[in-house]
Amino acid sequence: MLASSGNARIVEGIAISNVEGNLQGLKPNQIHRLEKLYKRRIPPREIVTHEFARQLSEASREINRQIGVLVNRNGYVEHVVVGNAHSIVLPDLKRVRMGADRFRGLRCLHTHLSGEGLTQDDLTDLALLRLDLMAAIDVRSDGLPGLVRAAHLVPVRNGARKVKPATSDATDEDPGASFDTPFEFLEPCGPSQLDVDFIDLIESLEEELARARHVRSPRDQRDRAILVGVTTSSIGAAQESLDELKELARSSGVVVLDSIVQRRQKLDPRSLVGRGKLDEIIIRSLQLGADVIIFDQNLTPAQMRVINEATDLKIIDRTQLILDIFAQRAQSREGKIQVELAQLKYMLPRLSGSGTEMSRLMGGIGGRGPGESKLEVDRRRVRDRIHQLEGQIEQIRTSRQVQRTRRQRRGLPVISIVGYTNAGKSTLLNALTDSTVVAEDRMFATLDPTSRRLRLPRDQEVIINDTVGFIRDLPPDLISAFRATLEEMEGSNVLIHLVDASSTQIEDHISSVHKILEELKLSGIPRVLVFNKADLLGTDELENMKRGFEAILISALDRKSLLPLTRRVSEMLERADDLPAASFGRDEELVSPARALN
Repeated sequence: MLASSGNARIVEGIAISNVEGNLQGLKPNQIHRLEKLYKRRIPPREIVTHEFARQLSEASREINRQIGVLVNRNGYVEHVVVGNAHSIVLPDLKRVRMGADRFRGLRCLHTHLSGEGLTQDDLTDLALLRLDLMAAIDVRSDGLPGLVRAAHLVPVRNGARKVKPATSDATDEDPGASFDTPFEFLEPCGPSQLDVDFIDLIESLEEELARARHVRSPRDQRDRAILVGVTTSSIGAAQESLDELKELARSSGVVVLDSIVQRRQKLDPRSLVGRGKLDEIIIRSLQLGADVIIFDQNLTPAQMRVINEATDLKIIDRTQLILDIFAQRAQSREGKIQVELAQLKYMLPRLSGSGTEMSRLMGGIGGRGPGESKLEVDRRRVRDRIHQLEGQIEQIRTSRQVQRTRRQRRGLPVISIVGYTNAGKSTLLNALTDSTVVAEDRMFATLDPTSRRLRLPRDQEVIINDTVGFIRDLPPDLISAFRATLEEMEGSNVLIHLVDASSTQIEDHISSVHKILEELKLSGIPRVLVFNKADLLGTDELENMKRGFEAILISALDRKSLLPLTRRVSEMLERADDLPAASFGRDEELVSPARALN
């Protein structure tokens, strides 16, 4: 906060003006007149007085530049800023602490030389900085003040009218371009005609804001998020992808407040969505009381930094959300190691410092001089931890290989259930083996693999594995970290590719699973395509699917529907001449005697 003495600061014998902004070319007496604004005080209950408006307009006309002041609720001027003829840049106020149920406690009064109304930049500053009020004072040709045009923020209200912000990167096909307006405009009038009790107005707005936010239960500590999707193709495909992101958010325990889809000619390399659209998203987040903005696309480290600089809200992307879900689901020591390794590999290129706190010097011998910054220390520690975890993963892979070699003597065929997440793999395993593996209607409910023994209808005993679910664009670091677990499928004789028949994206899900199996070099293992949740579809839809995909239709909740599947698997095993070595999941927990499904 700048001093309000009206005098220039003295730093090392050099006078530095308290006036901020574009001072180049101004005469000393003009700067001195602007510094005197710090001595002025506006009555707290008035937005602006005619005398104060006249001083601003006369000075603005003389220098032919916009002039702005930030005034606190006691009526004292805290900042004086000079812009150019068309705009003004407000100082950085992010470090000023502000309650969630309050505005910032500052109102901005600035001049407009061309008589235009409040611009989009004015309204954006009002929303992003959470100012009490934004007012523009028209400057007449004789230097006297004209109309005062003002606006303030309002909490979310039912039935608020829709507006389409004036941005350069929104398209007519962009359904996220229209938001409930968070602004309310006062009637334009002269400075002496403003009869608004400013303190009463702000206090009533903050009370309404507090009531709106307190609808949330104090016990509900879940993050509240806005989802953002960007596409260069069709809006429909992007919306389907965003629907999946919504399910991921729900699985992570996040409350989704709104979702926004934007279509662009090309993705913005700096912020993905463009600066104007980013401001709209941040304003919408503040309006709804969101804590997090989740992007459907994976953000580059540079894009993450740019977006984080624009807002104090938490910013995460699709990969980070999936990693968070895996971190919540990991129960075994092995699973926790794999998740931590993937998280650290994701985090390493995104470590960045800001401010002097990231340049602390190391003490002691060898620490004198420039030293080692805290950022470099953090990166070194992350790299050391990654190396340590990779060593542990390698030990796990070696141990699994030894176990597979020992189990070759058993000669039991192995069946692995694979498929898109939430297709019903764990439910199918439970139905086939009378097990009690955790099965929930959410993505990645099961993370640690499980093995059970099963007797097929032809009295053939096999081992059946439940595996971690796949998903579109599965993070490469996650695939790498879980490779030791996924390698358990290498010894499978048959893969049951389970598909959610009720999904609207069946073909995409099948394609994603095939792609991941190819990456794991498992595409050569015989597969049987099985459509689960057939009980949710009509007869005609089932027949079309059966003909179009040559798949077996089942419902994991109906054991009778599983007989065609077990017969098909039994036939596939009998046709095989040589059986690869049997393999088991991490939890080598076998049902004995074997569960027979007849």
